[in-house]
Amino acid sequence: MKEAKLVRKKDSTHQSVVALAPGVECGDHDIIIIGGPCSVENMEQMQLTTKELQKAPVQAIRGGVYKPRTSPYSFQGMGEEGLKILAAIREEHNIPVVTEVMSQEQLPMVARYADVLQIGSRNMQNFELLKALGSAGKPILLKRGLCATIEEFVMAAEYIMACGNPEVILCERGIRSFDSSVTRNVLDLGAVVALKQLTHLPVIVDPSHAAGKREFVAALARAAVACGADGLIIECHPVPEESVSDARQALALHDMVELVHNLAAIAEAVGRNVRTPDRINRQFSIIESKSAGHPHTNKHKKVCVNAR
Repeated sequence: MKEAKLVRKKDSTHQSVVALAPGVECGDHDIIIIGGPCSVENMEQMQLTTKELQKAPVQAIRGGVYKPRTSPYSFQGMGEEGLKILAAIREEHNIPVVTEVMSQEQLPMVARYADVLQIGSRNMQNFELLKALGSAGKPILLKRGLCATIEEFVMAAEYIMACGNPEVILCERGIRSFDSSVTRNVLDLGAVVALKQLTHLPVIVDPSHAAGKREFVAALARAAVACGADGLIIECHPVPEESVSDARQALALHDMVELVHNLAAIAEAVGRNVRTPDRINRQFSIIESKSAGHPHTNKHKKVCVNAR
């Protein structure tokens, strides 16, 4: 992994912080929670989801508008219409939104609407897309590939950084194994520990795709926080059974809120913190007044420069 010149940690204290939006950072003392449905379906769904999750609190909303599906006949997402819904949610609720981009062609449009660009597991080694993300001007949430080694994962992040974008968040989402009869994938928490030691980038965990079943999600989320993850991205839905994609792994909104509250004690035990709604609103107000509407703070820019 010697070629990971930009991603590799220089010393034990080297830790980058990536700002999703003013006052919402990943990689610092606070555990970041990203929640929302697998797919954006309509405005009513996203309004209800956001209002409920902000009680938890959740610091960012996720929702897919371009969906990589195994079957060409499955729902592929709402496209630009879904992006407009996400942008409206951000403006009304003052919360950043995360969504997936699948191709270079989609990149300009998604970057225009979203705060954070997610690169899904299937595209972790789409090298032309990774290169293009170097000039995207937005933070990148990079998910580990289905069968990727830790070195391959790290070098995918290196592609993005080498092309000019230091704002990368790594996401462990489980890897494929020989036994899928119970869990969808195997959540590699050892990789989380290793990535925190090898790299200076924030590392979050997606227990939803790792488990594939909602009854496993809470336990895996707690384990992720306990082992040192900087955050979680979790799928939830107003009516999970009616979700147009990945219904089996989506939590009900009240279960999601309860989970976030339960994570506070675990975070405290490992020297971290789960944020409160009052603290989030206060930080937004203070930092927005200083940044004059700029999407990234000076502190964040300094961290990214040092990371390189």
